Amino acid sequence: MRAFDYAAPLTLPDALRILAAKGSAAHPMAGGTDLIVQIRHGRRSPDFVVDLKRIPELGRIEYRAEHGLTFGAAVSCADVAANPVVIAHYPALADGAGIIGGVAVRQRATVGGNLCNASPSGDAIPPLIVLGARCLIASSAGERWESVTDFCIGPGRTILAPGELVVALHLPPPAARTGARYLRFTPRGEMDIAVVGAAAWVALDADRQHIVDARIALGAVGPTPILAEHAARAVIGLRADREACEQAGTLAVESVSPISDVRGSQAQRRHVTSVLVRRALWGAIQRAKGESPDE
Repeated sequence: MRAFDYAAPLTLPDALRILAAKGSAAHPMAGGTDLIVQIRHGRRSPDFVVDLKRIPELGRIEYRAEHGLTFGAAVSCADVAANPVVIAHYPALADGAGIIGGVAVRQRATVGGNLCNASPSGDAIPPLIVLGARCLIASSAGERWESVTDFCIGPGRTILAPGELVVALHLPPPAARTGARYLRFTPRGEMDIAVVGAAAWVALDADRQHIVDARIALGAVGPTPILAEHAARAVIGLRADREACEQAGTLAVESVSPISDVRGSQAQRRHVTSVLVRRALWGAIQRAKGESPDE
């Protein structure tokens, strides 16, 4: 593996100072479960790695009913998936964070890192998109908030400029009669990446019988995670039943541009997209009704 210099600053200003000084030669590391593998295989070659795990504010999870959920970029996937607030109010995020890698990997890997790795198959990204997440980006020049929907711009590519890092992620408070679900298809149940991933979010009317709003996001079926806007808009106003889910699944296929590789063909990925969107949307509807998903 190519040698690199390493620092583990204890404060965010120190981390930003190092990143500013080193520029494009430096790379932040939240958990390292992707970065170290990429360095070993020559896919990334930083001269300097800045470990963020020791910065206290990047490891915090905070929730206020009126404000929503905010958690640092260095919070592990295991801690996010097991957090009682996440399970109660943002279960789709727990769906995604709880299946990244294996048990040991999740203790080190982070949701922030999964986002910044910008893999089209990242399991945390579609749930973050449908839940309306934003990320706080910081550099020595200041801070800004950006939508997770716009964050990934290509395989392994994000809107981050040299010297910038994601500090935290924020999810708005869940409204009444809303629900979300994330599902993926993999050949193996553990330590595998998605062949297709699908997240769905719905808001129901006062009687919980009709869909008044919806969002659908897809993973591993394009160069970036995809917001399937047409499929989501098509079910608004429909009864919250399996027929609406079938329609969404059929239309979602129009949004994808999958590749064929050793893990799945284009045809398979298109078929699985339809199936998973149907199941994820039905699971979101069930959660919006206060029920447990049956798929």
